Amino acid sequence: MIGAFGAHALRNLLTQTNRLETFETAVKYQFYHALALLLLGVLMYHVNHPAMRWAGLCFVGGILIFSGSLYILCLSGITWLGAITPIGGTLMIAGWLCLLYAIAKQH
Repeated sequence: MIGAFGAHALRNLLTQTNRLETFETAVKYQFYHALALLLLGVLMYHVNHPAMRWAGLCFVGGILIFSGSLYILCLSGITWLGAITPIGGTLMIAGWLCLLYAIAKQH
């Protein structure tokens, strides 16, 4: 829904500010990690490990910080938000590592 909003309602603004690609990156990573959260929910029925919960928290935090900071950057022009975007990316990576660790320890 956010992608469609950006592609249609915000296209002129994002094109004028050269932020269309940044907005699309935010949407793409939000989508990938929303799917990861769905996968995590399914896997939690089969893998009982505390790292699964940490994976979910990292994914949610990563989405909020990574995609959220890029959305705000695109819409407001507040450029210092680009400095916190990598924190969100690091949380996303940590989520995948927690997920892989939990799966490895379960079997």
